[in-house]
Amino acid sequence: MRGLMGWRGTAPEGAFEAMWKGAGRPLPMSLERKATAAATLAAWGGNLHQEAGLSCVIAGRPYFNDPELKALPAAVALARLWRVHGNDASAHIHGSFSLAVIDHEQDCVFLALDRIGDHALAFAARPEGCVFASRADLVAAHPAVGRSLDPQGLFNYLYFHVVPAPGSVYLGVEKLLPGQWVRCQAGKVERGFYWALKYRDQPRHDFEEQKERFLDLVRDGVARAKGCDEVATFLSGGTDSSTVSGMLKKIAGQARTYSIGFPAAGFDEMEYARLAGKHFGLDMHEYYMQPQDIMEAIPVIAGHYDEPFGNDSAVPAYFCAKMAAADGHKIMLAGDGGDEFFGGNARYAKQKVFEAYHALPGFLRAGLIEPLARLPGIGAMGPGAKLQSYLRQANTPLPERMETYNFIYRQPLNDMFAAEFLTGVDAQQPHDWLKEVYDRADSGSYINRMLHLDIKFTLADNDLRKVGGMTEAAGIEVRYPLMDDAIVDFSGEIPPDWKVKGQYLRWFFKTSLKGFLPDEIIDKTKHGFGLPFGLWAKDYAPLRERIEDRLADFSKRGLLTPAYVENLRREHMSGHATYFGKMLWVMLTLEEWLAARGL
Repeated sequence: MRGLMGWRGTAPEGAFEAMWKGAGRPLPMSLERKATAAATLAAWGGNLHQEAGLSCVIAGRPYFNDPELKALPAAVALARLWRVHGNDASAHIHGSFSLAVIDHEQDCVFLALDRIGDHALAFAARPEGCVFASRADLVAAHPAVGRSLDPQGLFNYLYFHVVPAPGSVYLGVEKLLPGQWVRCQAGKVERGFYWALKYRDQPRHDFEEQKERFLDLVRDGVARAKGCDEVATFLSGGTDSSTVSGMLKKIAGQARTYSIGFPAAGFDEMEYARLAGKHFGLDMHEYYMQPQDIMEAIPVIAGHYDEPFGNDSAVPAYFCAKMAAADGHKIMLAGDGGDEFFGGNARYAKQKVFEAYHALPGFLRAGLIEPLARLPGIGAMGPGAKLQSYLRQANTPLPERMETYNFIYRQPLNDMFAAEFLTGVDAQQPHDWLKEVYDRADSGSYINRMLHLDIKFTLADNDLRKVGGMTEAAGIEVRYPLMDDAIVDFSGEIPPDWKVKGQYLRWFFKTSLKGFLPDEIIDKTKHGFGLPFGLWAKDYAPLRERIEDRLADFSKRGLLTPAYVENLRREHMSGHATYFGKMLWVMLTLEEWLAARGL
């Protein structure tokens, strides 16, 4: 719906069309293209500009605080910023965007991505030039790059269930991180961040004042996201989507919402969506998914994403957007972001339990607790075994501790991965990437550092790709009011003890919304658009047969050992269907994605 592409350097005739064909994508209807002998630029849902020695493109919904820049087309404003600020130009742009500047005089390509990573931007730097696009598969399809798969990208996918930036599934193709810029010049790549969220670690004592600021910002964020357009909203019945839907009703006088239900115990939250609908007087629309809906969604997911994508909640996101599109909607508001900016994920509270151990005096830990836990036979007793488990986790540093439940950690790597495949990857890379983001946070608080980690890996690499990809597949544009720049900056001013107060998640966020949202929604356990895939994969014969067929093909690819794949399938059928179903979905979607591209 909104994106850009281009390159600096010469390319064979027909390279532009070959990129789209190689990616298996139709040309966007709103495509605008400009080309010179030395460069090509294109945008859909964006803005192009050329002037002496300079070619600029910016896609998305950028905005400028400078009054003079506000009056200009976005790409013209970008050109002015580049000539004045160079690599710091992006710091003067707000909103959701991706951009590229080709400076012919300096013989360089400059790329940048918005602060939260709503947009995506991939590139391949070559001595003879640079290729870039909003989709990694478009970059890979350029004749100078190639569509060779990167074993490291496949390993990272199996680790994260997505392919996180800065890597990609294609050899030689990289992706920008949120708030990052990249400059390609003379075959060299320079990187930097034009923005970083500033965190406050110190306590504060002005709740009422900050509450009023927050509610005003939420209202402004919803109003900015709506603009002058007619919009609908996702409504899961959670705090975030209910807040966005309720605020939209307050601003616009009406709000049409779309919700997904599941006829499966433990997955359906429609009662909370209906509670929000009744409370605010929303125009609600519902759809209850059935197992056969997954069969429809699988080829859509495999065909639409530029890289393998293994978050199964893409399925309900697609059907929700599809329902809205059938009613004529072109824009939807989503409630993503509240957890990652204000402390709503359960692991934040859980890690407090382990971090509390390190607050004990060293002599108590080293002189009493740990020697006691090592006594012979202590592990055979229930309390002793729990103590040993607690100490093992407490003594594993963050962020590695949070990964101990990853499927890849459940057995030796050689038992899971084929030996030849494993020799071609760096199994330490995911941990290094996690640690880099965790350590880069401008905070001494482990709560803020975990939030910073999730903003990158949970939000930018996963949830935004999920919602953005599936709304686009349905023909819908999505906007995120709770990730408005002003709300994001404000979240950094909220101290850690207001984000997670004891074991109470999102204390400030939820307490501020009391009286606006029903108490039942504020106090409910977090859920969201989950999918009972594991249960349906076990009980619904057509889906079960498709999985068996695809896993038979996947087992021949030499990534995982056949024994691991078979054991996972057996455990799914005989044990915890929901738990083991997650990894089955990850493997299924990878095989479907590869097969759809003839790879």
